[in-house]
Amino acid sequence: MRNREKWRPSKFEYAGGKLVASPNELEVGLGSRLIVNLVACHYDRYTKQHARGRLIDLGCGRVPLYDVYKNYVTDNVCVDWINTIHRNDFVDYECDLSQALPFCDEAFETIIISDVLEHIPNPDVIWREMSRILARGGKILLNVPFYYWLHEQPHDYYRYTKFALMRFAESVGLKIVLLQVIGGAPEIIADILSKNLLRLRVVGKCLAKMVQFLTFKFIQTRIGRKISEATSGEFPFGYFVVVEKPI
Repeated sequence: MRNREKWRPSKFEYAGGKLVASPNELEVGLGSRLIVNLVACHYDRYTKQHARGRLIDLGCGRVPLYDVYKNYVTDNVCVDWINTIHRNDFVDYECDLSQALPFCDEAFETIIISDVLEHIPNPDVIWREMSRILARGGKILLNVPFYYWLHEQPHDYYRYTKFALMRFAESVGLKIVLLQVIGGAPEIIADILSKNLLRLRVVGKCLAKMVQFLTFKFIQTRIGRKISEATSGEFPFGYFVVVEKPI
């Protein structure tokens, strides 16, 4: 990663020993705090189990997950495309992820591709390339939204079901070892409500914060967790996936 010494937390940060959404509104919009916190929980839990060796961060933005994986890998290569709204000084290679990547076969033991797949117009290509550059026994850690608003327009092309993710992985000889739904109906309702509450002047921000905070607390209760899990199959907020290349 270029300019490693200049890196600072952006989208995620550690607070109380846990990875959470940044409280800075310039990093995480008020209407997206809930989904970012849920995604953070998954990377905080699973990165230490699966990241190792040389890592490539595809669509890295400002490398928000660097603090999560830096102690488990030997090196990290940052890749993003020139037109991204997150362009920064940490990028090692400017690449179009819909085209062939300039890396040798089996060059990396870990691939991170977080909140990126929905923005790639030709997903078949990136799946083939990830399979090619991933070492045998290596892992891909990724997350995608499902019930979520259009963002980074006009470069927002797809929403993936779990069946699509499984199909893409299997089609290039990869194996899904973990596929978890991120949230269900309560989280989706809170996300939609909070984003629309922001349209209200004066009270909108406070109400949006409150809705997401209360929903986050609710899904940690027994009944809230049950409702979220019971609805997540048909109403997934998003997915977190770990994919492996067989040895």
